[in-house]
Amino acid sequence: MATVAKGSSTSDASTNPRGIPYAPFVDNVEEYVRSRAEVEQTLRNFQEMISKYQFMQSSTQRRLAGLQVKVPEIQKSLDAAQFLGSRGADSEPIETTFELNDTLFAKANIPPTDEVYIWLGANVMLAYPVSEAISLLESKLATAKQSVANCEEDLDFLREQITTMEVATARVYNWDVVQRRKENAGDGEKPSASK
Repeated sequence: MATVAKGSSTSDASTNPRGIPYAPFVDNVEEYVRSRAEVEQTLRNFQEMISKYQFMQSSTQRRLAGLQVKVPEIQKSLDAAQFLGSRGADSEPIETTFELNDTLFAKANIPPTDEVYIWLGANVMLAYPVSEAISLLESKLATAKQSVANCEEDLDFLREQITTMEVATARVYNWDVVQRRKENAGDGEKPSASK
């Protein structure tokens, strides 16, 4: 039986930086599929790989969408922490509105402070000195931006692998059609030759 790893040497063992395997490129179908008996299993394996790549693609798209929402929120928090850190101890309190929810805002008087509270998620909020908060938010922002870049790179990679697998599927299927036609033509000639 043909397996997906058959006919390729090093490309199946290699992956992209996040562990997504390369799709096998079928250059010569005769070398990859030795007989017509292996065609059906090979096509099934290819369809299974395409499904796996499509699943990885959809989960990566969901992850990217979540990150694209998170990056502006982190940036907004970082800007606020930097502003609070830039105010001196003798500064006047400022009156501002702050967001409680997407559509709900409240007014507040903010005195000079050396401490900010950061919402970490899962109903957890911690107090940080302003300088630590800024460095934490900068590292979180850099990590989130790197994750966005990785997701975009993975989506491009997955699109290429899906296309490669679809081309390989078409090549194997077309090779099988040609082999059947040859067999049918060969069967059709034998009876006419005996007449």
